[in-house]
This record gives sequence, C-alpha cells and structure tokens, in this order.
Amino acid sequence: MLRALRRIRVPQTQRNRELALLVFAFVVNGSAVVLVQLGAAGEVDPRFLIYLGVLTALVLALHIVLRLVARDADPFIVPIGTLLTGIGLAEIYRLDVHWHRHGWAAYSTRQLAWAGIALVGAVLLVMLLRNYRVLFRYTYIFGLLGIVLLLLPIIPGLGTEANADVWVSLGFFSFQPGELAKICLAIFFAGYLVRTRDSLTSVGTRFLGFTWPRARELGPLLVVWLVSLGIIVLQHDLGTGLLIFGMFVAMLYVATGKTSWVLMGVVLAAGGAWAASRLLPYVGSRFTNWLDAFNPDLMGGSSYQLVQGIFGMAQGGLIGTGLGQGRPWLTPVAESDYIFASLGEELGLIGLFAILCLYMVFTSRGIRIGLNGQDDFGKLLAVGVSFTIALQVFIMVGGVTRVIPLTGLTTPFLAAGGSSLVANWLIVAILLRVSDAVRSRPRVVIG
Repeated sequence: MLRALRRIRVPQTQRNRELALLVFAFVVNGSAVVLVQLGAAGEVDPRFLIYLGVLTALVLALHIVLRLVARDADPFIVPIGTLLTGIGLAEIYRLDVHWHRHGWAAYSTRQLAWAGIALVGAVLLVMLLRNYRVLFRYTYIFGLLGIVLLLLPIIPGLGTEANADVWVSLGFFSFQPGELAKICLAIFFAGYLVRTRDSLTSVGTRFLGFTWPRARELGPLLVVWLVSLGIIVLQHDLGTGLLIFGMFVAMLYVATGKTSWVLMGVVLAAGGAWAASRLLPYVGSRFTNWLDAFNPDLMGGSSYQLVQGIFGMAQGGLIGTGLGQGRPWLTPVAESDYIFASLGEELGLIGLFAILCLYMVFTSRGIRIGLNGQDDFGKLLAVGVSFTIALQVFIMVGGVTRVIPLTGLTTPFLAAGGSSLVANWLIVAILLRVSDAVRSRPRVVIG
C-alpha cells in the first residue's frame, strides 16, 4: 500500500492533464443534466444527479488505476469518452422526462447501469492486460470468436424479432454481439496482417500510376467482402457489414501502404451496395428513402423518421433551442438511432460541430498512438479500433443528415445501447494500454 501511495505522489504530467480534463467533463455533464431538468421539468431532481455521481466515481477509479499501472497512457481518451457518454445520458434523460419513463423502464436508467458495467470492464482490462502483445498469440481464436458472435443472432431461439437480426436475447437481457465482434475482428485482422504483410506487399502490376496486387493476393479482401455481404443478406444488417469491411480495408492500407487496396475496397463496397439495393428489398428501401426522402408518398411512411430528424435539426438552427426546450420526441427512436438529430435540435449546429470535434480528436489520438508504436501489431490494432469509431460516426451522422443511406448502427458513446457502450469503453481501455506501452518503452534507434 505504501509503495502504491508513493507511486501516486510521483509527478505524472499525463495523469494531471487527464484529471484537469476530467473535472471539465464532470462539470459539463452535470450542467447538462441540470439544464435538462430545468428546461423539461422545471425543477432539479437530485436522484439522477446522485446516479451520475456514482458514474463519476467510477471514472475517477479508472483514473487512479491509470496512475498506478499505466502512468504514461494518453490523457485525452478517457475525458473525451466521459464527456460524450455524459452528453448522451443527458439527452436520453431528457426524452425520458417527456415520456414520463421512470425506474428500469427509463432508457437513461439502463444507460447508467450499462455505463457502470462498461467502466468496470475498462478498469479490469487495463489492470489485467499488462502487455497488449499477448493478444497476438490468440489471433485466430479472436477471429473464430468474432465470427461466432456475428452468427449468434441467426441461431434459432437466440435471435429477437426486429428489422435486423442483430440482437440476442438471454431472457433477462438482450445485447448486440456484433459490437463485441468488431473488437475481436480488429485483433484478428491486426494479427493476420502482421503475419501476411510480406505477401500482400509483394510486387504486382503497375497500371494507372498504382501498383496493383496479383490475383492470388486478393483472396483475403474478397473473403472479408463476402462475409460483409453475408451479414447484409442473412441478418439484414447493412451497417455492420459496411463497418467490418471498411475496418479491414483501412488496416490493410496501413499494413501495406498501397493505395490500390483502398481503391479496390471502394469498388467492391460500391458494387456490393448496388447489387444489394437491386436484389434485397430491405436495402432497396433504404436507398429509396435516401434518394427521395421528401416524396409525399414516402414522408408519411418509410421516410418519416429521416424527414423528422432533418426538420428537428433545422429547428435547432445555429445555437439550438436549449437542452430540455426542443421537441426531439417527434422523431421515432430519438434516444438511439437518431440521438444525433435530437442533440442537433437542442444544441444547434455549433453543438454538433463541438461533438464532431471530440470524435475527431479521439480518432486522431488513437491513430497517433498506432503510428508511434514500436511493433506492427500494436500499430494496426490501435489504428483499426480508432478507425472503427470514426467510420461508425460517419455512417450514422451521414445517414441522419442524408449524406448516405441510413443504416442500423449506433452513434458511439452517445446513443442508448448497452452493447455499444461496453464495446466502446473496451476500445478506450485497449488504446490506453497501447499508448502507455508506446510512451514508457521508447523506440530503439540503431545506427
């Protein structure tokens, strides 16, 4: 105990900076909840603030653990995750106040519970995963586990009745195994690409200014492309299919440095999306709603949610209506799929830009951690999970703002959903461990 206390007293620049940012995040989160209560209910309810205080204590516990076992971890990742989680909780709570949802029936109560589980999981992962390189030994086990998790929803008796077969019900609770599958597959892709990078970067054919790989090296890309199409066809889950394929292409580019891989990935993704829109009614309706959202024949039905979200953000304007002052409940599923539109109505364009800047800093820190790493596995893993967050944000924000067709993903940290929140905080823990290893073990320069 005395040795641990002495370690805490040692000056830790990174952790002190993190603590200052955490205090700022706590103030913003608490203020957001108070503003929601005053704006929507006209009074302050101390009970929810107490629950939020318990969550704050867990974040501080993670901070203390980092001071003890990962003193050189990146100081920006935890505060950004905390701030985004708190803002999402405030908006979910705002919708619960309108619909008079209380207790376990309230989405905000369940989100608080899942946030606690997520933070406990992050603390345990930081404490137990002393050396992230041990994950490299289990590359193919993680690959198998990722595939099993993706297949769970289509197993009779486990899947739930929904628009997309992405949920698994265990009786007392339901979860999305695809959220954990993306982490397992990121570890698998990183380990696989480290082992096969030499063959993937072998000399190919020079054409149009790019070096194109030989036909036999296209196998891994085609396999992941087919798996992504299988997810879209079997589970009606366009978002997860795009996410996994995009993550693999990004990691493949980092591993090989060949732009041709990215171009082929874009062509395959576009071709697969076009074929799916023509052959699958589920995907075709998404494209129809995207291209012709304001058609009067669609506005009252299939494109109603999309149009309501756009109208809500337009109502918010530049500075928003204020927390608790808007009408985000007019958009269906406003607390999960359309939480970005809900925040846009009450925080305005300035608030949305601030949230997008937080995601940008989070992603840039993760990519910087990977590029500064000493080993290829850590580099690919950090870049892979960071790009996954960025791609997920782009897919959801692009769908809500009608830049791309809407898919069934969740906005990281913000949206209601326990599976997504747990997976994203596990990603935070992985980045913390990799960044600590990068800073505490400087690169050895030879020559």
